[in-house]
Amino acid sequence: MLMPLNELLLGIAGVGATLIGTFIVGVFFYIDTDLHRMLMATDAADRYLRSGVRWVFLVYALPVLVPLTLAALDPIWGAATFIVLSAILVMATVDTGRRIVKSGRMGVSRSLAVNQWVSTVGVLALVVLPWVIGGWLPPASAFVPSTIIAIAIGFTSTAALIMTQFDATAAMADSVQVDPESDAPQH
Repeated sequence: MLMPLNELLLGIAGVGATLIGTFIVGVFFYIDTDLHRMLMATDAADRYLRSGVRWVFLVYALPVLVPLTLAALDPIWGAATFIVLSAILVMATVDTGRRIVKSGRMGVSRSLAVNQWVSTVGVLALVVLPWVIGGWLPPASAFVPSTIIAIAIGFTSTAALIMTQFDATAAMADSVQVDPESDAPQH
C-alpha cells in the first residue's frame, strides 16, 4: 500500500531535520577543537569552510521547510517556500564554487572539489525538477524528488567535509613524528 502524500512529506522533513541536527552537533564539536584552530590558519581556508557549512545548512533546510509547508498549507505556499530557498541555495552554491576555485591553488582536497561540482549539478536539477514534473503550479508530489536530491547532496557534502578534516588530521599526524625513546614530538 502506498503511503499518503502528507505522511511522505513529513517523513522527508523528519529525515532532513535529523541530518541537520546531527550536522549542527558535529560543527559545534569541531569548532571547539584545537584542530579547527590549527587548520584554519589562513583566512581563505576559514572562509571556504564557513561557506561550505552555510551551504550544507541551506541544502538541508530545503527538505525540512518545503515538505512541512506543503503538508500544512496550500501548494502555492510550498512553491513560494521552494522558490525562496532555491534562490538562496543557488547563490550559496555559486559562492562556494567560487571559493573552491579560488582556494584550488591552496590545496583544497580533490574530494571537496569533485563533490562541489557534483552538488552544483544536483542543485540545478532540484531547482527545475518540480516545474518539469508539475507545470507552472506544481502539486505537492512534484517537490518530492527535489527534496530527496537535496537530502542526498547534503549527505554527500557532509561526508566530504568530514573526510577532508580526517585527511587534514592524518597529514598533521604524519608531519609530527614521535621519538620512541623520549615520547616527545619531533618536527
